[in-house]
Amino acid sequence: MTSKLWFQAGVGIILALIIIRLFIEVQAIFDPLFIIAQTIFVPLLLGGVLFYLTRPILYFLEKRKFPKWSGILIIVLIIVLVFWLLYAMIGPMVTKQVNSLVENAPEIIENTEDYVQYLLDQRDRLPASLEEQLNGVTDQFGARAAGIGTWILSFLTSFISGLFTLVLVPFFLIYLLIDHRKFVPFISGFFSGARQRWISKTMRDIDDTLQAYIQGQLFVSFLVGVMLLIGYLIIGLEYSLLLAIIGMATNVIPFLGPYIAVIPAIIIALVQDPIMALYVVIVMLVAQQIESNFITPNVMGKSLDVHPLTVITLILAAGNIAGLWGIILAIPVYAVIKVIAKNIYARRQEIGNTATKDID
Repeated sequence: MTSKLWFQAGVGIILALIIIRLFIEVQAIFDPLFIIAQTIFVPLLLGGVLFYLTRPILYFLEKRKFPKWSGILIIVLIIVLVFWLLYAMIGPMVTKQVNSLVENAPEIIENTEDYVQYLLDQRDRLPASLEEQLNGVTDQFGARAAGIGTWILSFLTSFISGLFTLVLVPFFLIYLLIDHRKFVPFISGFFSGARQRWISKTMRDIDDTLQAYIQGQLFVSFLVGVMLLIGYLIIGLEYSLLLAIIGMATNVIPFLGPYIAVIPAIIIALVQDPIMALYVVIVMLVAQQIESNFITPNVMGKSLDVHPLTVITLILAAGNIAGLWGIILAIPVYAVIKVIAKNIYARRQEIGNTATKDID
């Protein structure tokens, strides 16, 4: 019985739960490590994203006989140039739209409250169950609105702290570009023989999966932002560039991103002209249909091969467990776990086939 896969998996799960329970009991001992991990998490994550985006450039330069240090220097200069061009090209327009949005914020809030009040006035015409739900949503909205000042102060504090943290991003990027080839040999060096080859293959598969996801998701998000900008300009929506950038940024969140992005666009559209809200919804639907049916299948292909129902389940579960970061990281983490599981299964099949041949 001990050689059965279900028994080994069960024992592994039980041991993992025991370790997690013991870890929770002595969590206070690891508080300094948690603080360090929280400090480096964001810059390490951003550095990793930039690494996967720029590594092909490094490989291209190395094939052209560029020394590694010169290739890394060129990459840093390219990143600086790209950010400077973005700032020079769209920075003034974004700043102008943000300032205009801040100036018109009281009017937008007042108009939004009018729409909400109109909906509330229709409660008597609704069924009792819907009226109770609407009252509950209203109470929650009021509670959130009451703490908006505290939320804004907390956001500004976190934003300023984040700016200082981002200083670490270039250092992580540079060291990843310098030493990334040493990581797999270092880890696999603790093993030997067939197990060492399996570890190396699994880590290469994980690397390929992360690269496909990061490069593909960012490229898809960029194309979605471009489509939204074109659509918003066609319908004449105010703050079109700012709203398209928001749509591009939120599209990195699978499934939920488009719904998050359309909320501020609909609010702006309702203030500008109620019929504009319908146009915004049409633009978003068209952009998402193009993205889901044409862009994503051709850009990302079947590199992840995750069922849509699995995506929804993972996002909802990860959001409840880890909030926004859980939503963003749920799919790549799942993809990595899936790669490891597939390699474990393939390894067991290989061992089983070898044992069968030895018996024969």
